[in-house]
Amino acid sequence: MEINGFCHERFAKVRETFETNFERRGDIGASYALTLEGEMVVDLWAGHRDAAQTLPWEEDTIVNVYSTTKTMAALCLLVLADRGQVEFDAPVARYWPEFAQNGKEDVRLKHFMSHSAGLPGLDEPIDLDTLYDQDAMARLLAAQAPWWEPGTSSGYHAVTQGHLIAEVVRRVTGVSLGTFFASEIAGPLEADFHIGLDPEHFDRVGELIPAPGGGSLTSGQKKDSIGFRAFGSIPTPVGALTSDAWRQAELPAVNGHGNARSVVRAQTPIANGGSAFGVQLLSPSTVEAVFVEQTSGVDLCLRLPITFGMGYGLNSAAWPLKPTAEPDTCYWGGWGGSLVIADAAQKMCSAYVMNRMTGTTLGDRRAAALAYATYECLGLSR
Repeated sequence: MEINGFCHERFAKVRETFETNFERRGDIGASYALTLEGEMVVDLWAGHRDAAQTLPWEEDTIVNVYSTTKTMAALCLLVLADRGQVEFDAPVARYWPEFAQNGKEDVRLKHFMSHSAGLPGLDEPIDLDTLYDQDAMARLLAAQAPWWEPGTSSGYHAVTQGHLIAEVVRRVTGVSLGTFFASEIAGPLEADFHIGLDPEHFDRVGELIPAPGGGSLTSGQKKDSIGFRAFGSIPTPVGALTSDAWRQAELPAVNGHGNARSVVRAQTPIANGGSAFGVQLLSPSTVEAVFVEQTSGVDLCLRLPITFGMGYGLNSAAWPLKPTAEPDTCYWGGWGGSLVIADAAQKMCSAYVMNRMTGTTLGDRRAAALAYATYECLGLSR
């Protein structure tokens, strides 16, 4: 296996683990990147970008990273909060008046960020055309009644979180979330990450290879459960990923396209006091808000114990990201296996992006092995 890119000698164990993912853990095409104190120290890619394994994974190969995209949507609201244009404790209706319907007058922006708004799905299932239409989704979500008391518990807003945050961004800035992200975050940080992909990039998109059996977030869920209703009401089929409509739509919860390098370039400010690559994206106080616990307990949709901060999952005993119990480490992953970790204690940000999917939404053994190798190189071990 030819491993491309560079790796600082301090992180030789990471490179070895990356190679092992191909040799023993079934990777076909993947990338891994790591920053320390705001600078890139690991940037690796290898394998093939197609299932037939005829096309190499190139330096600029990008793929749909599914819910790792949510960390980019969160960044957009964090930037607006840092500039004083929104307040997380404010009612959503302050920025989006139509939202104050059906008992949602007191839903706060922080509830969007912690998946606790009670809006993980819709009472009536929708089709893909509706999913792609931000105006239509905003109308439906404004009219939707919460499925539980907002703020009391998390219930993973797998798709709707993107539309909810996007509508606030649009109301405040006058532009779509994808446009705002491109100009205010991806552009300054030189992150090759896209929410709404221009056709000029289609020829470098890697093929996502479904998990055996396809995988389903509704698997094992009772039909009257919140999780089944949420995941079943909004379509996100792997088969749609190759369509022009999916790629060009702005779905800030699920259809961002990037690679490990671009994910890390965008998310490093969270690990480094708000700055990275010569850009001060956020103030240190705004970054600190990310690590303030918003909800903790068994998520109503994922049925796993999760602690949410402001837009990210937080390191916890139930879901340990690292060998130590420091709380100032956050993360999120995408369906299939992608994962990003931002560790403010170590000033480290890492990301793993791949094309062979497994049936997971919060990272798998490939991402976990790389994370623990990284921490071993930093002098932390289990």
